[in-house]
Amino acid sequence: MPKKQDLPVSHNSDQRPAVIYARVSHAKQKTKGAGIDSQITRCREFASYKGYAVQAVFEDDASGSLTARPGMNAALDHLRKIADQDPVLLIDDISRLARGLDAHLALRRSIASAGGSLESPSIEFGEDSDSQLVENMLASVAQHHRQKNGEQAKNRMRARLMDGYWPFAKPVGYRFSRHPIHKNWLIPDEPAASLVRAAIEGFASGRFASQAEVTRFLQDQPGFPKPPSTGRVTQERVFVMLRNKIYAGYIENEGWNVSLRKGKHEPLVSWETFLKVQDRLERKDTPASIRKNESNDFPLRRIVTCCECNKPLTAGWSRSKSGKL
Repeated sequence: MPKKQDLPVSHNSDQRPAVIYARVSHAKQKTKGAGIDSQITRCREFASYKGYAVQAVFEDDASGSLTARPGMNAALDHLRKIADQDPVLLIDDISRLARGLDAHLALRRSIASAGGSLESPSIEFGEDSDSQLVENMLASVAQHHRQKNGEQAKNRMRARLMDGYWPFAKPVGYRFSRHPIHKNWLIPDEPAASLVRAAIEGFASGRFASQAEVTRFLQDQPGFPKPPSTGRVTQERVFVMLRNKIYAGYIENEGWNVSLRKGKHEPLVSWETFLKVQDRLERKDTPASIRKNESNDFPLRRIVTCCECNKPLTAGWSRSKSGKL
């Protein structure tokens, strides 16, 4: 979320008004390197040197490739309010404005149209051709750094995949744990792990006749995490869970050319169980509807198995002319 620090407005007509804009790509960067505080400090020192009166400070936790940022939008609104005073927007470094040439040029136009000008203690902006060439080159370098960082991060994540570790968001039923050898790896997260296991094994065995029944089972479990926005388990989420090889102890990523391999994490179900689930999904012979009497009149339906064939028992009412018997 953007943060604005309101400061007393100077009534000295000799001082040019200024606002400070500081940005980090992630909240964790606020206290590291060119964090928010260090950016603001350098801009304050620069404003004091130039004799500017700083009126407000605006912050963003957002990617440098974006132009629509809450903090930047608020800064532009402030510039428009004081446009008749020839205001200045101060940034610590050109990369704090943007990390892409297109985004940089778009924001430069927005600042100019808001009635402000851009200044920094790290670079002197100008309207002549040489100054603009240097500015565009620095913006291109910032874009290159962003792209290079992305490539390096992807390469590290792919290497982790190749070694059998999951580098993406944790699947429900797992959590990440630090390990002296495995580093950041997946371990079962109870009670969700046991519920996921019960859902997958239940579908494989036929205890749950459809994905809809799996959905209802998980919805009724307080220990199964649900989206805060809806509090509901969707069938789409269940479908993805039933097809996820990670629960059987395997990982792959076709998009990154990482073939199927054994993961270093603990599986929740066996590979055989996973294959049974895929077979049921491919055959598409499971009903989509949820039986209304599943947990009311027949709570043990599809839970108790036959001692002869080992298949789940079914249940139903015998009806006569008088109704239920």
